[in-house]
Amino acid sequence: MTLRLITAIASLSPLAVGILVSVASAQPSSGASEAFSICGSGQRITCVVDGDTFWLRGEKIRIADIDTPELSPPRCQRERELGFAAKQRLLEILNSGPLSLKLAARDEDRFGRKLRIVYRERRSVGDILVAEGLARKWQGSRRSWCK
Repeated sequence: MTLRLITAIASLSPLAVGILVSVASAQPSSGASEAFSICGSGQRITCVVDGDTFWLRGEKIRIADIDTPELSPPRCQRERELGFAAKQRLLEILNSGPLSLKLAARDEDRFGRKLRIVYRERRSVGDILVAEGLARKWQGSRRSWCK
């Protein structure tokens, strides 16, 4: 049992190991106090890309349990507006306090983004965005936001 646990921990990224250690010790992770900004064209360290993707300490994270409207490029004006609102709201949530990440069913998506369920105060960030109408629960594929 102990060997399997050590092997599982060894296979995690440094970010995931840091989060596990912070949860186990009941201390906020060092990344928890970092301020998020909107990603620009320069180096991306800790910033928000869109409503379901952000960078944390140089690692690209995709929120695994939701789908938000696309911004690159949006397919219609409604998608652009909702996508911008989701991006801004995610920025606000990520900057509102300690952050924790949980491994999803897969470690990465086809674009190399780390798939994680993100929590603020034990509540899924994805659930918050869904409740506010800025995201949908992920159901395996993207659906149109244009109507």
